[in-house]
Amino acid sequence: MNDPAEKAWHKLDNAAKIFPPTSRKSDTRVFRLSCELLEPVDGNLLQAALDRSIDVFPSFQYILKRGMFWYYLEHSNFRPLASEEDKPPCSTMYLESKKLLFDVTWYRKRINLEVYHALTDGTGALQFLKTLVLHYLKLVHPDVMSSVTGIDYDASESQKMTDSFNKYYDWSKVVRKPKKPVAYQLKGAKETEWRFKIIEGTVSTKALLHKAHEYNATVTVFLTALLMQAISDKMSIRDRMKPVVISIPVNLRNFFDSKSTLNFFSIVDVKYDSTSGDTLEDIVKAIKENFAERLNEEHLQNRLNKLLRLEHNFFVRLIPLALKNLFMSAAYSISMREITASVSNLGRVHMPDEAAPYIRLFDAFTSTRTLQICTCSYEDNTNISFTSPFINSDIQCSFFRRLREMGIAVEITANSLRETPSKPLQGGRINENL
Repeated sequence: MNDPAEKAWHKLDNAAKIFPPTSRKSDTRVFRLSCELLEPVDGNLLQAALDRSIDVFPSFQYILKRGMFWYYLEHSNFRPLASEEDKPPCSTMYLESKKLLFDVTWYRKRINLEVYHALTDGTGALQFLKTLVLHYLKLVHPDVMSSVTGIDYDASESQKMTDSFNKYYDWSKVVRKPKKPVAYQLKGAKETEWRFKIIEGTVSTKALLHKAHEYNATVTVFLTALLMQAISDKMSIRDRMKPVVISIPVNLRNFFDSKSTLNFFSIVDVKYDSTSGDTLEDIVKAIKENFAERLNEEHLQNRLNKLLRLEHNFFVRLIPLALKNLFMSAAYSISMREITASVSNLGRVHMPDEAAPYIRLFDAFTSTRTLQICTCSYEDNTNISFTSPFINSDIQCSFFRRLREMGIAVEITANSLRETPSKPLQGGRINENL
């Protein structure tokens, strides 16, 4: 039997199948992970580090191709090139272009990894970025970093290329769930040229943990509750007839044994029926109850089975790709009516101790059709990134003001969207007082 890592092509995993049919200029389905160093990036050494890193991750050397019935990934001999950032964040990178499905760029002190979601999820991309940063630091500071062997990620090539959705699919167990209600939808004027607003807040990890524990909550629950409260601030009485629903990606590797660098995540929706005067304690309690019901192996297994059962249906498999694209695009648009916003927490980023003197923080954000928070922590810096297609930033302002009112200092940065159309948006980040 051939090693999966040696195949010339691979089927898209179950989560990846939705991305090609639903990719648009308004939502490219591209996400970015970044590492901000404490010194300017040397582009030549970054390229050398990238040359070393790509050999460790065989799945990153695949390109997307269109078949008669499904999209698939085809192995290529293309080598990635690191470049100075010169286009808007999370720009289009998909569909049969003879190009890899990720980009590595730098801007001043930041190393950026942008990935098309059909290739991998946040966990897989983070492993790649950590490896890239480590190789880069070993080249820049060989005297200090020479003894460091690698990141804490012990996986063979076949394990990295495993489709964990198929591995854990159990066709005999599918429980039907009731139809979800239509959620409250954010509305407003949108940015031009399909750009989106990025507002990031950097806070002390210790201070954030301490405050979350005061509410007997995890950081994810605490931040989700704050977002719900910030959204509630702008809702009219009529709006409150619909629930606020926050979509939260869940890393299935925490529930099922997997070291795959392909997509392996699920979605948990948490709902709150907003009424005037609700306290943060009320919202935290409701979210925890939602998590207790949905964030467990039984619920996640059922959702996995339900999605895979449709994919394995004989008649569905015979539908031509063009029709599948129409059906999946329509289904995705309907599903978007069931959520208000999203929160994604990549958790703590661990790097070797020797690297700590050279790294300030890691951050993440993604393209979106609505409002999304991405957050991750490194040492005592937790970065909370909002992305939104809307011009109005009242929700972001309310969110960060609540943190400040709780005594948590917030350093705010944002991208500048007021450049002239002929001048591309570089990683341009400006300080703003919200």
